[in-house]
Amino acid sequence: MAKMMGPRFKKCRSLGLNVVGHPKAMDRAKQGTSRDARKLSEYGVQLLEKQRLRAYYGVLEKQFARYVDKAFRTGSNPGPIILVSLETRFDNLVYRMGFARSIRQARQMVNHGHFLVNGKKVDRPSYAIKAGDQISLREKSRDSKIFAENLADNNFALPYIEVDVDNFVGTLTRKPEREELPIEINEQLIIEFYSR
Repeated sequence: MAKMMGPRFKKCRSLGLNVVGHPKAMDRAKQGTSRDARKLSEYGVQLLEKQRLRAYYGVLEKQFARYVDKAFRTGSNPGPIILVSLETRFDNLVYRMGFARSIRQARQMVNHGHFLVNGKKVDRPSYAIKAGDQISLREKSRDSKIFAENLADNNFALPYIEVDVDNFVGTLTRKPEREELPIEINEQLIIEFYSR
């Protein structure tokens, strides 16, 4: 399975944005370098925004292009459609519900078959979760301390997700609205990039 690898904090600094959600990711960026003063062209700004969004969700280029293509085909305003499609990926919701500390960890947990969707085992991180779908931790995995620790440390409180910590169950109650997504992205720049 292909996945984004490499040093995460270095990636954050090069993108100029904390895309991994770690509190120390941007510490060294505060020192400032000559690279921070670079002037980007219009194309460069659009490309940077696209790379930021890909890094937020840990999606590779080909897969990301498929999300964009699908959003353009569905019609009116493709920007929010892309964001909602990425936000409702299985691995991302495992992370948002607090079962994992990062998207990378969530993807690994999904791949290892720790979770059920509506009672059925799903081990595909890109699986699209629909409104009303329930994500639960398998009985065998509930003895592992890591899940309880991660849930206890969870700092997300999103209006479209309900989590029952005691029963290791999370539910996507509805599709998220654009303004509710906990990411700093100007999706219009990404639409312009792909509209060239």
